[in-house]
Amino acid sequence: MVTRFHCRHRAALVILHLLHWRVKREVRRKAAGFLGVTTLTDWRRGELRSISLWRGVEDIYQMGEVSSHIMAARVPGQLAVNTQSGVFSYVGDWRRVLFGSREIDGSPLTGWRPDDNGGS
Repeated sequence: MVTRFHCRHRAALVILHLLHWRVKREVRRKAAGFLGVTTLTDWRRGELRSISLWRGVEDIYQMGEVSSHIMAARVPGQLAVNTQSGVFSYVGDWRRVLFGSREIDGSPLTGWRPDDNGGS
């Protein structure tokens, strides 16, 4: 899942950073399919991108059980922040996708658990 936040003011960008930091802890505790998240910030453009990994696309619905995320999802609208979001799914082994190879490996997320790499 990739979400882009375009902020008119730096204060809104700072607030979104703080919200992401706070919400991430509760998501780790309550959403079993959550693997990890990172944010990328372009301070000049006033943009934050949140990139989260999920075990399966159906696991994204677990965000509905995270009360801090439900509350935080209302904040961008209150701050006049423009948001765009998209779900990107695994489409196959890189060799098959890029070069049409018959080589087939599983998803790089198969069998991986957040605790295996420090839970990040």
